[in-house]
Amino acid sequence: MDRNNNYRYIILIISVLFFTACKSPSFIINDKLKPIPSGYIDHVSTKDSLNINWSDFFQDPLLINLIDNALQNNPDLLMALQRIEITKAQLRHQKGLLLPTVDLGMGAGNHRISEYSADWAGNDGETYQSGKALKPIYNDLYLGFQSSWEADFWGKLKNKKKAAQMQYLSGVEGVNWIITALIAEVSNLYYDLLFTDHELTIIRNTIKLQERAFDIVQIKKETGKANMLAVNQFEAQLLNYKSTENEILQEITEIENQLNFILGRFPQTIERGETNLVDINNIASGVPSELVQNRPDIREAGLELKATKADVKAAKAAFYPSLTIEADMALSAYNFKYLFDPQSMTQRFVGNLAAPLINRSAIKADFAQATAKQMKAMYRYQKIIIEAFVEVSNELRKIERLKDMQALKEAEVSVLDKAVNNSTELFKTGNATYIEVLTAQQSALDAEIGLNNIYKQLQQAYVNLYRSLGGGWR
Repeated sequence: MDRNNNYRYIILIISVLFFTACKSPSFIINDKLKPIPSGYIDHVSTKDSLNINWSDFFQDPLLINLIDNALQNNPDLLMALQRIEITKAQLRHQKGLLLPTVDLGMGAGNHRISEYSADWAGNDGETYQSGKALKPIYNDLYLGFQSSWEADFWGKLKNKKKAAQMQYLSGVEGVNWIITALIAEVSNLYYDLLFTDHELTIIRNTIKLQERAFDIVQIKKETGKANMLAVNQFEAQLLNYKSTENEILQEITEIENQLNFILGRFPQTIERGETNLVDINNIASGVPSELVQNRPDIREAGLELKATKADVKAAKAAFYPSLTIEADMALSAYNFKYLFDPQSMTQRFVGNLAAPLINRSAIKADFAQATAKQMKAMYRYQKIIIEAFVEVSNELRKIERLKDMQALKEAEVSVLDKAVNNSTELFKTGNATYIEVLTAQQSALDAEIGLNNIYKQLQQAYVNLYRSLGGGWR
């Protein structure tokens, strides 16, 4: 009768345990994303996906070689690859927790039991099975296997593994986004270098023209057809142009050094091609929804969101009872000569059911933290999608306006080149003042540099659009 009552008490305790432990806080998250527009503002979208490999997108072999070196040696990319190895190891760790652990244990010790303790009481004068007298001082030798396994009834370990898997995949996409950004950065610096070279050519050609004009005004002064003020003005402008030449040379040095840093190498001369505008085919912008598939940073944020959802489920499962099964099979003896005797075999099989009852504040805090991280990941995911849409829209509009500016600036350069030639000829014959010649030359120089800057901006806008659409990592 007493035994039956004990069973009832045990069942009652277990029932209370399950009822109390299974109470977990609920947290409803509205994870519905804002709808993505069907097209870009003031731009006709196509349904062509951007699947152009970077080595096909860029036509300059010298640039392709620089990009390839950056992908092999860039420090940020190399560090990101190691972060992937870290998440891969974490994933293997979480997978291992789902399987039973089996350990080989070995031990040796010497114990003395108090003769007045409950452990020794009644043993005085007793003997071992071998007939040897039982003493309070004895050796304890152990050799065997120990195994433990947690039954994942509520999916806690499974969700932790899923979270680790999503983190690993998110890390891969993060590396892809670094690759995309790296390719764009190398390309933009390379084109910056090309067009700065062209700017240097423009200023040097202007210096040659100014030197000829300076020679003319000196001759005119000697013949009495110009005064010293005109000579001083031409000389001052010539010195200004030479100073600008040195500024451009310093800018070229800094761009080369910045590019070398990205390539993971010490300063050296960058081999580059001609300074003409590099021809890049028109890019199919596609529809905005394709950004989710193309851009690695969006996919990275989406996988992080999935990881946080799995973390929330794992944190919620911590409120439920956990069942741990332990089993031992070993040899145990007080003397080494009996250690491998069949009678020394010992076995243990235990099931432990445990659930948090009192002071669950730590578990509640973990759950609250997990839900907050999920909300943060969701907001970040939405933010990156909006940012991507804005970037593409900006670059599309920028390309259109730069093309209009290019046509206008080319016409301006053509007109001002004629003005320089006309003012120089008129100055020779005394029909134009030196101020008109200087003004025409300065205006022509500004226009040529402005046109060169438009070429550079247009080239870099194509690269940025390629990056914004998710190109470059393939």
